[in-house]
Amino acid sequence: MKVLKKTLLLAAIGGSLFATTASAEQINLTWQMWTGSDADTKGWQHLADMVTAKYPDIKVTLTTTGWVDYWTRLPVLAASGQLADIVSMQSLRMPNFYSLLEPLNDRIAADKFDVGAFTPSIIGGMSVDKQLYGLPYDVGPWVIYYNQDALEGAGIPLPKPGWTLTEFTDAAKKLTKDGKYGFGITPQNYSVLASAWGDKYLNDSGELDLTNPSAMSAADRVIGFAAKDKVAPLVPSSADAGTVIQGRFYSGNVAMYVDGPWSIIGMKDKVKFKVGSATLPRADGELTAVTAGSGFGIATTSKNKDAAWKAIQVLTSPEALQYLAEQGRALPARTASQSSWYKVAAKDITNGGEAIDYSLAHSIPYVITNNWAAVENLFNQYFPPAFAGSTDAKQTMETIQSLAQQ
Repeated sequence: MKVLKKTLLLAAIGGSLFATTASAEQINLTWQMWTGSDADTKGWQHLADMVTAKYPDIKVTLTTTGWVDYWTRLPVLAASGQLADIVSMQSLRMPNFYSLLEPLNDRIAADKFDVGAFTPSIIGGMSVDKQLYGLPYDVGPWVIYYNQDALEGAGIPLPKPGWTLTEFTDAAKKLTKDGKYGFGITPQNYSVLASAWGDKYLNDSGELDLTNPSAMSAADRVIGFAAKDKVAPLVPSSADAGTVIQGRFYSGNVAMYVDGPWSIIGMKDKVKFKVGSATLPRADGELTAVTAGSGFGIATTSKNKDAAWKAIQVLTSPEALQYLAEQGRALPARTASQSSWYKVAAKDITNGGEAIDYSLAHSIPYVITNNWAAVENLFNQYFPPAFAGSTDAKQTMETIQSLAQQ
């Protein structure tokens, strides 16, 4: 009888014990992300921990690599079936990699998830054929970061939003002396600057068209910074050019370079001078700045898609984006959270808020082709010889156009 009572007692409480155990069964998610510094990595780990704080049964294991290695490894991981559950994706790479990600439209509709809380341009950037493949965490235009100490030392007035290409070039020339350069240019800056100047490198059908007069003119200007004006250092023929130029800016060997608000977190601990920000220089007309951003998607190969959907909602929540904004890591993709970035991150950058505001007010979509990653690789390969004066803009653009169409 005692045994029977004990059995009944265990049965009575067993249901609740079993339910608790079942609900607490650990779900392990993997998340792959790029990083540019230790502070950057700590920030992403903080977000991973936020997921577990909200959902104790979900643990997110973060794996990071450098920016260049991330995009090199991504197709390799996909081919070998080793993609993480949560895949980080830049809007400019989405046309190349969206097939690796789960469409989110049905989940959004089922949960009545509010995509209207995000800046429309980045929702568009994370979509392909009206299907959203990732929730965005940041958005921002490219701007010019400058070494304020160097400009003031050279007697150059701090640039105002909407400054001209002539003003920019004059400043770069004055800053180029004593083995230091006024401007750091990279091959991938071509399309960003061409867009800012109103030059078209795609035709009306959205196809690559690097040999039209407008595209050629922009290439001649970009190449001329190094080959003609000698205000920019030479860069390697590789995808590392951006990292090289960024490092030279941090060390004080380059006074100005092109980057976005996502890089502010890396500057804080690496520079020993006051940093300022300006809009990209405009040509004869109004500035037409392009924007981009990044977010998180669910791998089609994930075995825990429901949990991954919960996780990426946390990673892009107002609380998460508030944290990233306060760290200076990201201008939030959620419009209501952007004021936090201005108050915290932009205050460390002279004219930072003004440059971002003006650029966003004069922004256009960043138009790219479906094979843009391959096009950028060709830029990285063929622009550096032109910077060195070995080839001119015409030869460079004709070569890239030809190879991109093969």
